[in-house]
Amino acid sequence: MINYICAIHLFFSNMEETSLHDLVQRAAHIHSDKIAVCFDDCSGDMPVYKTYSEVINGARELTNLLNIQCDIKNRSVFGLYCQPGINLASWILGILQVPAAYLPVDPEAPPHLSAHVMMQCCLRYILIQSDFDMTKKFLNSFSTWLHCDAVVVLQNQNLTLLKLQWRESHNLGTANELQDRMTEGQQQDTQTSKVDSSEPSVSVEQIDSRVPGCLAYVLHTSGTTGLLKIVRVPHSCIVPNILHLRTMFQITPEDVLFMASPLTFDPSVVELFVTLSSGASLLIIPSVVKMMPKKLAAALFNHHKVSVMQATPTLVRQFGTSLLKSTVLSASTSLRVLALGGETFPTLAVLRNWRAKGNKTQFFNLYGITEVSSWATCYMIPDDIIDSTSRSEDPVPLGTPLLGTTMEVRDPNGSLLKQGEGKAFIGGRERLCFIDNEVTVPYGTMRETGDWVALKDSNVYYMGRKDSHIKRHGKRLNLETVQQTVESLSTVEACAVTYYKEHKLILFVVSASQCANGDKDIFLELVKFLPAHAMPDKLVVVESLPFTAHGKVNMKELVKVYEKQMEALKLHSGPRGKEELWACLLVLWKAVLSLPADVTIPPESAFLFSGGDSLKSLRLSEEIEAMVGRTLPDLMEVILNGSFLDLYNHIANFTFSSKDKETSDINMKEKFPYVEVQNRTVTHSYKEKAVSFTSMSRGGLIFKTDVDVPNNRNSIAYKHVQTRGHSDITHQHVNKAPAGSAVYQVGSADPLCPAKGPLAGDGGLMLKMRWKSDTGKCVDASPLLISAAGEASVTVYIGSHSHRMQAIDLFSGMIKWERVLGDRIESSATVTKCGNFIVVGCYDSLVYVLRASDGKTYWTFSTGNSVKSCATVDPESGLVFIGSHDHHTYALDIETKQCVWKRHCGGGAVFSSPFLNSSPRQLYIATLGSQLLAVNPDNGDILWKHSSDKPFFSSPQCTQRAVFIGSVDGNVYCFSHTGKKLWQFSTNGPIFSSPCINNSSLADQKLVCGSHDNYVYCLRAGSELLWKFKTSAQVYSTPFIFSDHHAGSRLLVAVTSTDGKLWILDYESGVLKTSYSFPGETFSSPVVWGRTLIVGCRNNFVYCLELSGTD
Repeated sequence: MINYICAIHLFFSNMEETSLHDLVQRAAHIHSDKIAVCFDDCSGDMPVYKTYSEVINGARELTNLLNIQCDIKNRSVFGLYCQPGINLASWILGILQVPAAYLPVDPEAPPHLSAHVMMQCCLRYILIQSDFDMTKKFLNSFSTWLHCDAVVVLQNQNLTLLKLQWRESHNLGTANELQDRMTEGQQQDTQTSKVDSSEPSVSVEQIDSRVPGCLAYVLHTSGTTGLLKIVRVPHSCIVPNILHLRTMFQITPEDVLFMASPLTFDPSVVELFVTLSSGASLLIIPSVVKMMPKKLAAALFNHHKVSVMQATPTLVRQFGTSLLKSTVLSASTSLRVLALGGETFPTLAVLRNWRAKGNKTQFFNLYGITEVSSWATCYMIPDDIIDSTSRSEDPVPLGTPLLGTTMEVRDPNGSLLKQGEGKAFIGGRERLCFIDNEVTVPYGTMRETGDWVALKDSNVYYMGRKDSHIKRHGKRLNLETVQQTVESLSTVEACAVTYYKEHKLILFVVSASQCANGDKDIFLELVKFLPAHAMPDKLVVVESLPFTAHGKVNMKELVKVYEKQMEALKLHSGPRGKEELWACLLVLWKAVLSLPADVTIPPESAFLFSGGDSLKSLRLSEEIEAMVGRTLPDLMEVILNGSFLDLYNHIANFTFSSKDKETSDINMKEKFPYVEVQNRTVTHSYKEKAVSFTSMSRGGLIFKTDVDVPNNRNSIAYKHVQTRGHSDITHQHVNKAPAGSAVYQVGSADPLCPAKGPLAGDGGLMLKMRWKSDTGKCVDASPLLISAAGEASVTVYIGSHSHRMQAIDLFSGMIKWERVLGDRIESSATVTKCGNFIVVGCYDSLVYVLRASDGKTYWTFSTGNSVKSCATVDPESGLVFIGSHDHHTYALDIETKQCVWKRHCGGGAVFSSPFLNSSPRQLYIATLGSQLLAVNPDNGDILWKHSSDKPFFSSPQCTQRAVFIGSVDGNVYCFSHTGKKLWQFSTNGPIFSSPCINNSSLADQKLVCGSHDNYVYCLRAGSELLWKFKTSAQVYSTPFIFSDHHAGSRLLVAVTSTDGKLWILDYESGVLKTSYSFPGETFSSPVVWGRTLIVGCRNNFVYCLELSGTD
């Protein structure tokens, strides 16, 4: 066999037969106290670290549990259903030490694909991550094929071990029967998988997969180049890769390696074990961050100083030339080694374009196939070649075979070649894997790769897949050559080529500039380098190339982009105004995310957290550009990092004239439920007798037991609510509007002129900040204040998007305790009847019951979707009523930790908060499905319901005579307690604010409510408008009515507008008394306690203001 094809002779003398976990054990023995793994979720929280000793101890604990809990007959392979995290290394090592192989099952993969793989492996046990609601997701996804028994919850490992029982129609029999079946079909399978062992030098000895400890892991091919194959990888196949690559990359304990590959892609094995066998540190980052180039680059190279990275060229290209030069491949970058594989290596011209002047990063070209996991060859690109200024047309060589690997090039007849083009085969004596049903494989077997290569001057060059060679216009054309030529252009950042339906040559290009005529410029440049038969029929400019879960270019998605673009061009006339643009964008958003047509989309929706990914973001980007008929700069970045409203404004800025841009105020706001859920286990049980307390929450709700309302200094005498009290809950999301304020009094001849600059009133009042508390992210929830009897202190309870729930001393601003929940908190807290606990909903679908004194979890109740509603407490029974985005309202018994009843509310999420009326005793519920329901609070039976055309975000409010609610259709509605509509009042904008009612006088009850038309309205029963006040932006919050002696004991109204302004108005006249500006948007509703006012802000802070006289 020719020298340049032979394997590298790096065989270590007397090298022991070893395994992956043996390599890690040896490194851990030397580097026990060194950091082995770091997990950073890039949310602003501190990264989490584990040392080598912690990783090994965790693995040992898991191994012992698996050996105890699982029968020996069925524990040769364990499934692993998880997202990469801090415990990943311990989980994998724990399985390997059983000994057993691990089979990664991607939670985001299509269930039918994963079910096929698990059935082919006759999987009997699977470990499921417990940090999120993975168990529920797994059971829901695979219920068609199997049912499960929970063997044990491994709390210390954050894992649940399930035993799988395949349903009769999918039952593959016992492991022994499977082995018998595989043995019988071995001859046939060998031919199917194109194993070649015809060489005289091949030994008749075979490697046997049934030998205990033989297998390390099980993967499957992507199926992009043919039928999906199951690949079982022995330790003896992958260990040589680890040993050789850590030597070539010169890995030291000081290195930090990034885990760029998903677990289902075999390069992840190299990343994991090259790191942990060398005493280096492995950095793990959530998959979603890998789709955010700026955030990813900052995390890798600014924060964690990654020194070695293995990735696909597509993953690197997504950074973009600017970010590559400024950060990733700058002169001062921490990146010492960049190894690229899994796709065609970029041309030298592309590499030069990526690097900043003075960059010293070493580049490697890796080549291999999953069927001979993982890499087969490696080539280190010499610095003098990269630094050369001469144009090089030659592709980069594949390099020489790695340790233990043999590479052969054969002609179509199977004969070995010494020069010229042919098919590549890979193998070696022990570089062998078991494919599909193979049980044994002869040593020395060679696998066909399906790739064409060229032998030239002792170098091997990749020519592409067999299907990349086409005949066009009567001449042979290699698509890989076309791609490499295009990539070498300075105007091109990345590209992909396909022969669409064997008819059109389509070129997809990521342009290196934002020039409007970039596609024409590229065409003109290509004419200089490509013959006529190689020129593309169509050039499609895309924001970025989509990639598969394994980081390779996804050609199927690119074809969809082209097809959609062609369809759109046929119909395109462009949106003619703001409403049409908004409507068109909604349609595209829902279509790309596969959402139902009737689902509602909130302006703050984030694409990635709504089910989006890199593939879908590209489709959305292309469809938007087809819709508006032009290329939009930075569109992909806005899609991935901005909200729906940000995306709308970005498009509007480039689509409409400056006059039209004023239409960026949106006169509608829709909602739909987020789908991320997380499961938590109850860790504490706590029983204590009820305590006396007084609580205050938004809208002026007072809930008290056994004590008087706070004394004169803290008096709120206008609204005295007993234990059977009223409740007012709202939510907090709106858009900005123009500045300015004005009062319009009914009967006045002329309205007051809008105030300019810093706003101030005429009432001799002023507001000053007492303290502010940093929560880490936006505060959209509203505060709950509680004062226990006999205690001078008052505690503020409020949650944040940072997942944090804080308890803050009202007078000092000191944090008493802080808890981190499973996801964002927008729900406002409620106190239970006993006064010992607070109840708060969370995006992770859970209702948390926390001990008021220290924040410890007493109970969590899981709903089917995000909980943004605020709970209402029945002062008689103690039941807690709360809505969920799963379309249900729940009645929870906190003492017994039980759900007493749940009611499906007729479709649509329950976003607003229930209201319990004392007489008649009825619970009112409003939904985003346009339903207002009156139900029996004792059993959940529906008493009556009203259907509307628009969703209800506003929470219902009651008096003894009627129930009131605001609607997105711009009306305030009043119904009798029997469901008869009594009257309605129309505003000029959608209403998300909840009404606030002054119940101090039954004869003269007034209602105050905000609207998206920027006004605060005060109504008297019978829809009589008393006054309206114009703020500087839309009013989303719930007003708060209170009294203050500085205003002559008159009643005042506190309300916020979404541009961050707080307004104090005279309750009787609507005249502005004073105002305060926050340095961020404000969706939280204010709560007043005596002379202090508490409210949250979107600049991450909770503010406490003090109201005083100007004298």
